[in-house]
Amino acid sequence: MAAVSIAAFAVFAKAGVSHASGATEHASGVTEHASGATEHGTSAPGTGTRPGAVPGPRQEPPRAPARRARRARRLLTGLLALAAVPLLALAHEARPAPFGDRLTLHARGADDHRAVPLPHGWSYARDGHRPLAVVPARGHAVALWDDGLVTATTPPASARHAPHVRWHRALPDAAPWLTRRAARPGAGVLRVLGPDARMLAVVTPRRITAYRVADGDLRWVLPAREGCRFEPARAARVGHALLIAQPCTGRGREAAEPWTAQLVAVDDIGRIVPRRNPLGNDIPGSRPRSVPGPTSAPTVPEKVVARPR
Repeated sequence: MAAVSIAAFAVFAKAGVSHASGATEHASGVTEHASGATEHGTSAPGTGTRPGAVPGPRQEPPRAPARRARRARRLLTGLLALAAVPLLALAHEARPAPFGDRLTLHARGADDHRAVPLPHGWSYARDGHRPLAVVPARGHAVALWDDGLVTATTPPASARHAPHVRWHRALPDAAPWLTRRAARPGAGVLRVLGPDARMLAVVTPRRITAYRVADGDLRWVLPAREGCRFEPARAARVGHALLIAQPCTGRGREAAEPWTAQLVAVDDIGRIVPRRNPLGNDIPGSRPRSVPGPTSAPTVPEKVVARPR
């Protein structure tokens, strides 16, 4: 029995060796076939290479079309920006002027009572309004209009140079009063102050407002006393001071005061009172001047802000 088992094992082992050698020969045959196919100029199945080509790194697609597209977009953007410039200029010119301002060059001899006459044939008008008073101040034409607006216009140097409106200032609660007959109309409202005429006082019944002529900056405000009103037409100039009537009505203490107490004296830096320390009206950066008086104290060149409490 043992002899039969050994003989069977020997036969099985011999058959396995024969099968392995046959598989090896078949694999070598496949290798020879693939090499032969390569030598004849055909690609081996599954390799994906071209005949005679050496495999290399993967090549990226060309980027020239993308560069051309970006360049075209930039060129189109630049053309659109250039085309928008004249359109914006036209829109700027077509917009309505602020406050209805109109600067017109007239023929010689033309007269318009609804406009402010300027040198070299120019005039300044506002749509729907008319000037009530015009005063010259430091080369500017300062005008009071029927709607309570005060303007300063810089005259032209010649007929070829157009004037321009330097500033506009609105007077609170002045328009209803200016339309009344008592205003006569706007008489004495505009008063030039200072030795060099650099300040403009606008006198209304409720307050006196002072502006710097150069830039229209508000410098000081003097309200009328309770029960009293300023009368712009009743004023007199004494030296650099302006005396303005402030009559009081009613049964209070103000009504019993003498007429000399119902006068207010102002100059370019405010109300004239003893030992005053007013603000200056100098443009920032300029040398401040001294206040006329015993002490000749220099003025503060700019407005003062109160300290927080």
